[in-house]
Amino acid sequence: MSAIPPHLRYTRDHEWLLDGRVGITAYAAAALGDVVHVQLPEVGATVTAGTPCGEIESTKSVSDLVAPADGVVVSVNAVLAGEPGLVNDDPYERGWLFELDLTGTPDLLDAAGYAALVG
Repeated sequence: MSAIPPHLRYTRDHEWLLDGRVGITAYAAAALGDVVHVQLPEVGATVTAGTPCGEIESTKSVSDLVAPADGVVVSVNAVLAGEPGLVNDDPYERGWLFELDLTGTPDLLDAAGYAALVG
């Protein structure tokens, strides 16, 4: 597993959040296996923390993408439509999923808390 970036905040569902930008962690990407399709929420959609807002399909399974915070989707990473493997290859940079205009303050883990979770 790659290092856990200290500047991000994390959910127990293995998503990360930074200034409204959302992705999944390297831990989650490794557990999923090769990502072959990503269904992201629509721009303009309102999402609620802890509820499914999309799907990530891998060669192993289809998993719900869970919103890490309350907000309105303001953009999605359209590159993933043609290159879903970026979620595996670069989950903290080019493999980000979508961006939110946050409407609440999420209760998230810091890097140390997330490291303890995935131990």
